[in-house]
Amino acid sequence: MKRTILVFAAIAAVFCSSVFPQNGSFYSQDTIGELERLRDAALEENWVYDRTAYMTNNIGPRLSGSPQAARAVEYVADEMRKLGLEVTLQELKVPHWVRGEEKAELVRFEGMAEGSTHRIVLTALGGSVSTGDSGLTADIVVVGSFDELQQLGREKIEGKIVLFNVKFDQRLLEAGLGGNAYGQITPYRGGGASAAAKLGAVGVLVRSAGGSQNRLAHTGGMRYEDGVAKIPAAAVPYEDAELIAYLASKGRVTMKMLLTPQTFPDAVSYNVIADLKGSERPEEVIVVSGHLDSWDLGTGALDDAVGVAMAMQVPYLIKKLGLDNKRTIRVVAFMNEENGFVGANTYADKADIPNHFAAIESDLGASHPVGFIFAGKREALPYLAPLSQVLSKQGASLIDVRASASSDISTLTAKGVPSFGPWYGGRTYFNYHHTAADTLDKVNPVWLRENASVMAVLAYGLSNLESPLPR
Repeated sequence: MKRTILVFAAIAAVFCSSVFPQNGSFYSQDTIGELERLRDAALEENWVYDRTAYMTNNIGPRLSGSPQAARAVEYVADEMRKLGLEVTLQELKVPHWVRGEEKAELVRFEGMAEGSTHRIVLTALGGSVSTGDSGLTADIVVVGSFDELQQLGREKIEGKIVLFNVKFDQRLLEAGLGGNAYGQITPYRGGGASAAAKLGAVGVLVRSAGGSQNRLAHTGGMRYEDGVAKIPAAAVPYEDAELIAYLASKGRVTMKMLLTPQTFPDAVSYNVIADLKGSERPEEVIVVSGHLDSWDLGTGALDDAVGVAMAMQVPYLIKKLGLDNKRTIRVVAFMNEENGFVGANTYADKADIPNHFAAIESDLGASHPVGFIFAGKREALPYLAPLSQVLSKQGASLIDVRASASSDISTLTAKGVPSFGPWYGGRTYFNYHHTAADTLDKVNPVWLRENASVMAVLAYGLSNLESPLPR
């Protein structure tokens, strides 16, 4: 994916003043002053952290179809009603998968002490079938790629548990490119079970798609191909993958694993939609959003209670400061991003796309933002330079042009809606993402306020933009 990074920290002011004097026709001076007030208020406001804390500590993990997910819908809707917003619950039918019991041990390997076993940490992948209550015992075959799996063929795979020992690239993580490293691993998590089942495997393990080296298994969604046997699928952490690979290099390794997840009929849930109506162009909508569901191992703090709370705070700050948004600012708490994408698809299918002026989402945690991501026409960049200037005070002056800005709003982006999200390096997020360690203590309150400021400045600036964005 070709990316263009525009560094506005020093040049935005020169560019805007020379090419578009007085911000051209993009923003009035009153709007610029209001944006500065909004930025400063966001950097001081703890409202966003308090809502993050409630969603994580009081409500807890929010996997779609769970009681906690239903409670989270009620909570966000109630909080938005308290602010006087017009709230709509958009009904969905979402997957309802429950994890159940999960444990594993190595029962045969070279040099083991008589009468002993070796416990293995693992967690079922979302959507996995069960091993049955008696568990599954089979030898393990370790492969490093889909190509290696195919080269071994049915003769060496049939009846075995396959471990895809594909390593998360720590060098990319250290360079702030954790998302790129993650993207290299997820095909094995998503499609490994069916690829192995085609060759007769009876179970599959994947090395965790994350940077943690604290024996934390990393869950996530997987899928089964139609017409292919469904086999149990789980992730093992860095340390256990290393152990199994080492032992397999020395001889035969046999594992017993027990996974008892269940898939129930689809459950009724909702996207929460809350409108702060615009004073002049109420039909034109700026979406501010995050996804309300989370995986069930931790409490979904970084993924994505912070994003929902940032979106919720935008209308709170506008009302607190007595500002006037000319276009409607719409808070959307999407449901079912993690294991189905039903909320995003349903919203985009039913949206009045021509009147969706822009969409903003945060779904990569809350590290210190260096600017914002933009997915849209490059001709729009001059319109965004004044917003970059406003954000330069907090060290968030850069614009990163990408094909997509964030997960749930990618469905809107594909339909031509200009899209945005806070931009930050991915050095720590993937140490916690989809693990039991995604909890409130990982949220830095200062960084969270900085991200909330980016979202608020973008949303209010776009709502009062004097000209339509090119699209």
